[in-house]
Amino acid sequence: MTDTTDASDDRQTAVVLLSGGMDSATTAYEATARGYDLYCLHTSYGQETETKEYDCARRLAEDLDAEEFLHIETDHLSRIGASSLTDDDIDVDDADMDAAEIPTSYVPFRNANLLSMAVSYAEANDCEAVFVGAHSEDYAGYPDCRPEFFEAFEAMADVGTKPETEIRIEVPFVRDSKTDIVRRGRELDVPFEHTWSCYRAEEPACGTCDSCAYRLQAFQNVGLRDPIPYTERPTYTE
Repeated sequence: MTDTTDASDDRQTAVVLLSGGMDSATTAYEATARGYDLYCLHTSYGQETETKEYDCARRLAEDLDAEEFLHIETDHLSRIGASSLTDDDIDVDDADMDAAEIPTSYVPFRNANLLSMAVSYAEANDCEAVFVGAHSEDYAGYPDCRPEFFEAFEAMADVGTKPETEIRIEVPFVRDSKTDIVRRGRELDVPFEHTWSCYRAEEPACGTCDSCAYRLQAFQNVGLRDPIPYTERPTYTE
């Protein structure tokens, strides 16, 4: 796993896991800035806001002039359940930014599922890398967002692909905060108005779930107004 920031003049190709959220959007623009042409992979897994996320991801791929946009339905994650994002019997909790336990929004081993598809897609198209938008505040709550997880997955992909295949797992913001992502996104002219983060609603965003709270906090920390609509805009800065 690498998290370097140097751009290259030589165009390479990479798969980017493009959820439609602000983290994956900034990651996609970062990959482009580093000299990659993109194959965008978007998955729907039964989450509450899957239609809005799909629309955002599709728009971002068009803005990025991606080589391809591949949408895959992964409803097995919804059928497995055990997450408030996919199970109607589990409520999406209000944000508790001081909580130490893993939140109900954790989808069991989701990133391993998504990365497996991304590596398959990358190998099929002779791509050099897979880009993922995880960051340090993710792995505080989600075990499959830790740097060690991505390092282990890259090693597994190396063993499990053709001998001539070399695919790097690039996580450019893995040691950064969401606030850092907003700052970098602003430098890269990421159209944050075409991204979506809310766990509960397709429009307007609720403003009170974990994902909305961390997003609003990041924009508030840099003194910017988040351009998407909200039902509520609490202040999350200290």
